[in-house]
Amino acid sequence: MSATQTNPCWGDSHAHYDSRTFAPDREALLGSILPGQGVQWVVNMGTDLESCQATLDMAERYAIVRAAIGIHPQEIGGLQGDWLSRLRQWLDNEPSGKIVAVGEIGLDYHYSDGAPREAQIEVFSRQLELAKEYGLPVSVHDRDAHGDTMELLRSYRPAGVVHCFSGSAEMAREVIGLGMYLGIGGTLTFQNARKLVEVVRESPLDRLLLETDCPYLAPVPHRGKRNDSGLLPLVAKKIAEIKGIPEEQVYRQTNANMRRVFHLA
Repeated sequence: MSATQTNPCWGDSHAHYDSRTFAPDREALLGSILPGQGVQWVVNMGTDLESCQATLDMAERYAIVRAAIGIHPQEIGGLQGDWLSRLRQWLDNEPSGKIVAVGEIGLDYHYSDGAPREAQIEVFSRQLELAKEYGLPVSVHDRDAHGDTMELLRSYRPAGVVHCFSGSAEMAREVIGLGMYLGIGGTLTFQNARKLVEVVRESPLDRLLLETDCPYLAPVPHRGKRNDSGLLPLVAKKIAEIKGIPEEQVYRQTNANMRRVFHLA
């Protein structure tokens, strides 16, 4: 089923178009190419204060872009000053409703030289509190940190999504039981994605969100190349195959999910 034949529309719930890899064609992609392909919304993620500002600038410039602001666990080592006050200042003074989430936030225990776990938990917790204060959903990064991530999600019970979900079917059930959603992207198409295939098969469609994490994690057959929101039909097709449903149903439901999570008009 091709986009041309069915004219589907879809949203990208997690992207990084502020990446320098998009510098040569960001204007064309976000301004015309992606909307022309069927992309209705892109939620771009801040990862540090600089990228939060870039994300806000893009949200003001491009009709399809919405902003999430937050501090990524891999950026904690570079935090300076009262970063939380800066996030709060943006939330207090953003008049156009373009900030739709606190993200990308969470825990990353993958790298031995990463920020200490105690520091990551502290920054994650403060941002979960911030999201609760402003009534916003969160986009959660969880890499090799399932136990501590779930402990904090149980404690704070935020609205939002566990992005690039990499846990077990059992963990997926608990995430959904907490009222959250699962972000599903290009990794679903990888040959070694057996666990994620099981998660998608067992999880209700009304709890799945399409995402790219672009420029990373391009789906097969583009794996290793730069990813963008125009490749999400490959993920939708895989979800449809796993669940034995029409692709149109995947587009329709994940779009409805995205509107619900991020309060999109």
